[in-house]
Amino acid sequence: MTKRDYQDILVPRIELTLKRHPKIHCDYELGREFSSMEAGAMWKDFKIGVKHLSRWERVAVVTDVDWIKHAVNVFRFLPGEVRVFAVSEAAAAREWITAAHA
Repeated sequence: MTKRDYQDILVPRIELTLKRHPKIHCDYELGREFSSMEAGAMWKDFKIGVKHLSRWERVAVVTDVDWIKHAVNVFRFLPGEVRVFAVSEAAAAREWITAAHA
């Protein structure tokens, strides 16, 4: 995952969603092919998260990558609900995000 991925894909999508909704639900799926994240991408991720800190209502992180699981757990104190799902539980993650809208 690169800084450019965040700049060109993720950040515009998040900004557009936040214009339409007061709270955001996000489903990050980092499949088996995920290998690394550039420092610039991590910084963009951190900045977008902090910029809209109170607006993240639910975040599902789908991964089998151990360091991602541990990194997510470090941020459990932040507002909103964050859950980590295994790749085999991707459908359950999407259901959890969707159920929050009901």
